[in-house]
Amino acid sequence: MANNPDNTETDEDIQHIVRIAETDIEGRSPVVYSLTGLKGVNHRTARILATSAKIDHKKKMGHLSEEEIHHLKDAVARIETVLPAWMLNRRKDFLTGEDRHIYGGDIALVLREDINTMKKTHSYKGSRHEKGLKARGQRTKSTGRRGATVGVSRRKVG
Repeated sequence: MANNPDNTETDEDIQHIVRIAETDIEGRSPVVYSLTGLKGVNHRTARILATSAKIDHKKKMGHLSEEEIHHLKDAVARIETVLPAWMLNRRKDFLTGEDRHIYGGDIALVLREDINTMKKTHSYKGSRHEKGLKARGQRTKSTGRRGATVGVSRRKVG
């Protein structure tokens, strides 16, 4: 990379870890691929975030200035306004009814809350979760036999 005449910055100028949305992000890869390190952000979402922050999506994350990182953090913080409604990962929230996009550590928390809500309301999916069975209509006759039994043990001879 240092031999490349097009690259004006060297690897010594790079910031190896960039902190965005309480997540450490790799600084040696391009902005689009680095942003996919956030849970809930895919390549397409990352490219839209970079465009809204007016950052070249091919530029390495570690080469961004403090101002560009601030613009990127701001874009991630207001992700619901940046993305179109059909791209949000939590449309018509069960409790609030609004469209949201969840990213980072909140994804696991919200998923756990949703499963507990299904269990409390005794919905079909909730009862399947309680029993440890598949909840989305998959067949269970021959697959999904994880953790049921250890196996057959043989008696000692002699």
